Amino acid sequence: MDVLVINGPNLNTLGTREPEIYGATTLADIEAGLVTQGQSAGLSVATFQSNHEGEIIDRLHAAREDGTRFIIINPGAFTHTSVAIRDAFAAVAIPFAEVHISNVHAREEFRKHSYLSDLAVGVLTGFGPDGYTMAMSYVIERFSKE
Repeated sequence: MDVLVINGPNLNTLGTREPEIYGATTLADIEAGLVTQGQSAGLSVATFQSNHEGEIIDRLHAAREDGTRFIIINPGAFTHTSVAIRDAFAAVAIPFAEVHISNVHAREEFRKHSYLSDLAVGVLTGFGPDGYTMAMSYVIERFSKE
């Protein structure tokens, strides 16, 4: 597998969850667009969403075994709380981009800290669903140079 897209808690409710913040695009729409974008560049893309921290950690561990070369993750609220997901990224040593639909720096104070950002290749925040597309564009460009 080339690219794994992971979405954390509550992102399965996109399209209906606080549309004034997150918009009307569903997670299924985002995932389908990323799969199409990646496949058009010859990349295999898998998606995964969970509301459970341990399942995300288990999927990260599995990514090391299945040959995943890059991860795009929107960790949701786990961004601000999960040392365990941070440790899993450190353990698997797979490069990743952190994506947030809203501008977390323009929101509540607690959202301004990420346990993952310093490990990430890059962070996209506040671009809505386009942040995912931008991350995939980066991955496509990165792989074209290998």
